[in-house]
Amino acid sequence: MVRPPSARSAIPSAGRLGLLAPTAPDELRQLGWTDTDSTELLWALSRAPDADLALRTLARLHDALGDGWAELDAALRTDKGLRGRLFGLFGGSSALGDHVVAHPDRWRGLAGKLQLPDRRTLTDRMLGYVDAEPEAGTRDNRLIHRAKITGPAAVAALRTGYRDQLALLAAADLAAVVENEPVLPYLEVGQRLADLADAALTAALAVAVAGVVPDGPCPVDLAVIAMGKCGARELNYVSDVDVVFVAEPADARASRIAGEMMRIGTSAFFEVDAALRPEGKRGELVRTLDSHVAYYQRWAKTWEFQALLKARPMTGDLDLGRRYVEALSPMVWTASERDAFVPEVQAMRRRVEELVPAELRERELKLGRGSLRDVEFAVQLLQLVHGRADESLRVPNTVQALSALADGGYVGRDDAANLRASYEFLRLLEHRLQLQRLKRTHTLPPPEDREAMRWLARAAHMRPDGRHDALGVLESEIKRNSARVRKLHAKLFYRPLLESVARVDKEALRLSPDAAVRQLAALGYSAPENALGHLTALSGGASRKARIQALLLPQLLEALGETSDPDAGLLAYRRLSEALVDRVWFLRTLRDEPSVADRLMTVLGSSAYVSNLLLRAPDVIRLYADGAGGPRLLEPRPDEVAKAIVTSSARYDAPDKAINAARSLRRAELARVASADILGMLDVPQVCRALSAVWAAVLEAALTAVIKASEQEDGPAPARLAVIGMGRLGGGELGYGSDADVLFVCEPNAGADETAAVKWANQVAERVRTLLGAPSTDPPLEVDTGLRPEGRSGPMVRTLASYQAYYTQWAQTWEVQALLRADAVAGDAELGLRFLHMIDATRYPAGGVSDDAVREIRRIKARVDSERLPRGADPATHTKLGRGGLADIEWTVQLLQLQHAHHIESLHNTSTLETLDAIGAAELLSSADVALLRDAWLTATRARNALVLVRGKRTDQLPGPGKLLSAVAQVAGWSGGDASEFLDHYLRVTRRARAVVERVFGT
Repeated sequence: MVRPPSARSAIPSAGRLGLLAPTAPDELRQLGWTDTDSTELLWALSRAPDADLALRTLARLHDALGDGWAELDAALRTDKGLRGRLFGLFGGSSALGDHVVAHPDRWRGLAGKLQLPDRRTLTDRMLGYVDAEPEAGTRDNRLIHRAKITGPAAVAALRTGYRDQLALLAAADLAAVVENEPVLPYLEVGQRLADLADAALTAALAVAVAGVVPDGPCPVDLAVIAMGKCGARELNYVSDVDVVFVAEPADARASRIAGEMMRIGTSAFFEVDAALRPEGKRGELVRTLDSHVAYYQRWAKTWEFQALLKARPMTGDLDLGRRYVEALSPMVWTASERDAFVPEVQAMRRRVEELVPAELRERELKLGRGSLRDVEFAVQLLQLVHGRADESLRVPNTVQALSALADGGYVGRDDAANLRASYEFLRLLEHRLQLQRLKRTHTLPPPEDREAMRWLARAAHMRPDGRHDALGVLESEIKRNSARVRKLHAKLFYRPLLESVARVDKEALRLSPDAAVRQLAALGYSAPENALGHLTALSGGASRKARIQALLLPQLLEALGETSDPDAGLLAYRRLSEALVDRVWFLRTLRDEPSVADRLMTVLGSSAYVSNLLLRAPDVIRLYADGAGGPRLLEPRPDEVAKAIVTSSARYDAPDKAINAARSLRRAELARVASADILGMLDVPQVCRALSAVWAAVLEAALTAVIKASEQEDGPAPARLAVIGMGRLGGGELGYGSDADVLFVCEPNAGADETAAVKWANQVAERVRTLLGAPSTDPPLEVDTGLRPEGRSGPMVRTLASYQAYYTQWAQTWEVQALLRADAVAGDAELGLRFLHMIDATRYPAGGVSDDAVREIRRIKARVDSERLPRGADPATHTKLGRGGLADIEWTVQLLQLQHAHHIESLHNTSTLETLDAIGAAELLSSADVALLRDAWLTATRARNALVLVRGKRTDQLPGPGKLLSAVAQVAGWSGGDASEFLDHYLRVTRRARAVVERVFGT
C-alpha cells in the first residue's frame, strides 16, 4: 500500500520563516500568531532584515503593552504600511526597537498613511519637548528661543523626542524591505536627517540660552553654521554634526551659550563638533563676522575653503548666518588659483587614505579606495575649479553638484549617472550599518562574518538574482560599485578633457577651451595650454592610434597627476608616442596591461633622466609588466647584463661599433635600473652594484675592442693590460652621476720591448678614454685617470713594477688613502689581482699608518671642507662635500681602515657600507655611531641619485623648498609627502653623522 504524501501545513513553521532562535516558537505562541489568519503576518515578519530580532522585539513590546497588544495586533493584520514600518524598524535597528519598547505607545505614530514631518514641524516638536518659546521681541529669521525645561530633565526630554522623530524616518526608510511601500530616495533621507539635526540644535540652543541668560533677553546675536554633510543636507543617521559659530558680539557670554549648546546637543542627539572653525580646536569657539573674514583672507588653507563649500546657516540668527556665507563664498571660488592649491589637495587626499589601516581598506565605505570620500573629493575639486566661472556649480549637496557638473559638460552624463548610483548605493550601506545599533560606523563586517553580511544584504533590500542569493548579490554589488568609483578620477577629470579635443562621443557635452585649461591647471599642470596641445596632438584625428590614445589617456593622465612634474611627463609621453608610432606593441601593451601604463607614467612624470633613455631604449617598457615571479624589471641580473654587454660588443671588429653596441645595452640597463629605482623596487646598495657592474662591463668591452683592433692592424699585443677601479667604481658604489675613476696597469709579454709595450698600452688606454668619452645623447661615459701616480702629469699607464716602485718610495698620504678602494674591474684578471696584492702592503701597512700620516689626513680633510665646496653651495645640503655627506662618511671609514686594517682583516674591503659593518663588528665605533654613519651614507646617496634622475644631469646640491625639492623627495622614496619634512630629515640625519665624523677626526 502506498502512503499518500502528507499535506504541507498552511501555517509556516519557524524554520520555514527563517527564524533560527530557539525561543522563536514560544514567542510566536506568545503573540498568538499560530493560526492560518496569521499567515500573512508571519511571511511579512520573515522579510525583516533580522527576523529573529524583529520577533524578539515584538514579544517585548507585547509584554510592555499588556492589554494594549490587542489593538496593535489588529492594526498589524490590516495595515500593511504599519507592518512594513514596524517589522522593518525592529529587524533593522535594535537601538530604535529598544526605544519603541521603552515607549510602547509610539507604535501609533507609524500607523495609517504616514506623513513625515517637514522642517518647521520638526522644529516645533523639538522645541515643544522642552516647552520653549521665542525670545521676547525676536525678529524674523532669529531662531532664538528660551526653554522652560532645563538641566538634566531637558537633556532626557530632548533625547527621547529626537529618538521619536528618528524612529519615524527610519521606519519609513526600512518599510520597503518588508512590504510594497514607497522607497525613500537617498536625497530625501539625507535632507530629512539634516532638518531633524537643525531642529534638534535649535532646541538645544533654547536650553543653552535659558541656562546662560536666565533673566532678560539674550544680548547676543549668535548664528550656528552647519558644515559638512549637515550643511549639504546629506546627513547620515549617525554622524558628527560640524558647526561654526558667528556672534555679535563674540564675548564670553556668546562662547558660553555656544559651548552649552554643544554640550546639550552631544548629550542628547549626536556629537556636535566645532573643529572646522578658524585655527581648529586651538581657535576661539566664537568669532565675529569680521574676524572670520580676516582669518580666511590671510591664513586659511585650501581644505578650509573646500569645507566652506557646504556652509549653511542652520539655526540662531539666520540673517547673521546668511551674511557669513555671503562674505566668505567669493573666497571659496578663487581658492583654485592659489599657488599651493594642487600640492595641498594632493597632500590632503594622501592623508585621508593613510587614515585607514591597511587591513580595513577593502571594508571601509567612507575613506578606503573606491569609497564615498573619493566621490565627494572629486566632485568638490571640480566645483572649486569651475565654480568661479559657472555659478550653477555652487551647490553644497554631492549628488546635486554631480548633476550640475554633468549639465555643464564637466562630467559625462553616463559617468555622472553611474557615479551617482554607486555613491547612493554606498551611502545606503552606510545608513543601514549605522541604524543597526545607532553607532557611528563606516566599516563593512569582515567577509567571514556571514551572518552580519547576510543581515546587511536584507537590510539593503538585496534580492536573489537567479545566480546568487541576497548575500551573493550584495558582495557582487560592493565589488562592482567600488571598482567603478576607483576609476572616478579618470572619468571625472580626464574624460571631458579628451572629449574637448577628440571626437570620442559626438553627443557628449564638451569643455570649453578655458574650462579645459582651468581643469588641467587644477590637476597640477604648470603650462595647461601646452598640455592641452599635447592632448590634441595625441588623440586628435580619426586614426586607429588616435582612438586608442583617447581611450588610454584618462588613465595615463590620472597616473601623471600623481607625479611631481605632470607637464614634463605628458611631453615625454608625447615624444615617446611619436617615436614609437610604428611599434604596434607599444599602445597595445599600455591598453592591455594597466600596471605598465601606471608605471610608465610614474617614471615619465618623475625623471628627465629616464625619459631621455626610454626614447632610445623603448623595449625596456616591456619590462614594466609583471612576470610569474614578480616585476620583470627585476628579472635581469647585473652579472648577466654585464656578460651580455661584453659578448655583444665582441661581435664587432671596429672599436666604434663595438662600443656603440655596449652603449646600447648600457642605455637599456640604465633605463631598467633607474625605472626600478623610481618605482621603489631596488634599494640603494642594489642600485649602486648594478650601476658599477654596467660601468665595469663597458670598460671591459671597450678595452677588448681596442686591443682586438690593434692586433688586427699591428699584430699580437706586446703587453697585458688591466683596469683598476678606484673610488666608488672600486667600491661597487657608483651613482647615476659618477665618473669612472681608474688606473691602467700593464705588463710586457715575454720577449717584448718594455718601452714599446708601455707606449702601446698608453695608446690603447687613451683610445679607450676617447671612444667612451665621445659626445652622445646617453649619460656620459667619462673615464677619469686623475688618481694615477703623479696625477695628470704622470703617464696614463705604468707597469706593475713601476707602480710598486712608486708606491714604495714616493706615495703620498692621499694616494695611499685612494688605494683603499682599488679593485680590478676589467682587462687581464690575473694582472689585476697581482696589482691588488702588490698594493696591500701600501694601503694596509704593518703597524698601521704613522701619526704623521693621520695628521696629514686630518689636515687634508679640513682643507677639503673649507676649499673644495663649490661657490654658492650650501654646506648643509651638499650631498657629496656637505656636512655629514658622502665625503665625510667615506673619509671617516678610510681613516679607521688606515689605522686598524693591519690587524683586522675584515677591514680589507673597498665597499663603504661593508667596511662600516666590519668597523661595528670590531667595535671600533659603537653600534649607534655605525648606524648613524650608515644612515647618512644611504640618505645622501639616495638624495644624490634622485637629483640626477629628476634633473637628468649631474648635481650634488639639494634645492631649497619648492617644486624641484618635492620632485627629488618623491623620487628618493620619501613617503611623508611633504618635501620640507624630507629636507628636515636629511638635515637631521647628516647633522648626527657629522658629530660622529668630528669625534673620529678629533675636531
